[in-house]
Amino acid sequence: MGEDVLITTEKGLYCPAGDFFIDPWRPVDRALITHGHADHARPGHARYLATHAALPVMRHRLGNITAEGIGFGAPITLGAATVSFHPAGHVPGSAQIRVEVGGEVWVVSGDYKTDPDGLSEPFEPVRAHAFISECTFGLPVFTWAPQADVAQAINAWWAGNAAEGKTSVLGAYSLGKAQRLLAAVDPAIGPILTHGAVEGTNAVMRAQGLPLPDTIQVTPETEAKAHPGALVIAPPSALGSAWMRRFGPVSTAFASGWMALRGVRRRRAADRGFVMSDHADWRGLNAAIAETGAERIFVTHGYTSIFARWLADQGYDARLLETEFEGESLEADAEPAA
Repeated sequence: MGEDVLITTEKGLYCPAGDFFIDPWRPVDRALITHGHADHARPGHARYLATHAALPVMRHRLGNITAEGIGFGAPITLGAATVSFHPAGHVPGSAQIRVEVGGEVWVVSGDYKTDPDGLSEPFEPVRAHAFISECTFGLPVFTWAPQADVAQAINAWWAGNAAEGKTSVLGAYSLGKAQRLLAAVDPAIGPILTHGAVEGTNAVMRAQGLPLPDTIQVTPETEAKAHPGALVIAPPSALGSAWMRRFGPVSTAFASGWMALRGVRRRRAADRGFVMSDHADWRGLNAAIAETGAERIFVTHGYTSIFARWLADQGYDARLLETEFEGESLEADAEPAA
């Protein structure tokens, strides 16, 4: 990335003027963190800086870390750099990080989505000269339906399963997606059970004041007959595992942006796939990039080559940026069975 506000190193994105890293993937002295997902908030850093709303989940996941919180939009000076955090709309507390050095403004998006979900702070466009954008779903095929429509489809699937005496098991990330689903489904249909990884995050977010319905954590003693017609929300890694045997007859589903691809649905062998993502779709990516006013766009984790070519055709100075961020994966978010 040359002589720029941010450069790439073997440890991650580094700001020489401020002597800090953003979402580094190797241990560093000072790490500015966009949000709590494991590919962005990693253990081992000496000092962490994140939004007040992101820190509780980070501490839940990383343990006893030395960390400082910051409010959205509050500028601070680090060396010769001015830094501020702005809502990314990805999960509660998630942020884009704006870095200004000598009048040059760069924005690191982390992960983001532009459609409000009712829980996360809504995405806020930030003007910049250079924008580092994820493009997990950087193809036109990825276009999300309104959240209310997806919730209606999930509720109908759950109610139908309950009428047939089946437990509904829905695979979703334990941070962000699971809570978004909980806030969207209709708890009048039946009891809602959660995997321990999901419930641990629920507890953190409830303590922050996020409105979530009542849930019951699954334990080794949990029996399906005690919770007829239940909806179970668990990390994707739990589906198809021994952990599920306690539920008897089940119908399984995944909630993910990848469910837009028929081949992925077939390979996962789930009964249903619901297209819901905490990342921007094709329209959201293009709109967010346009709203920054940036001429230089660095794309990372996703369909980087294709999306960069598209952006170049639209007149941007578009470049690929190699990182160790993972985006949304149906194989990720593995947690010990509960």
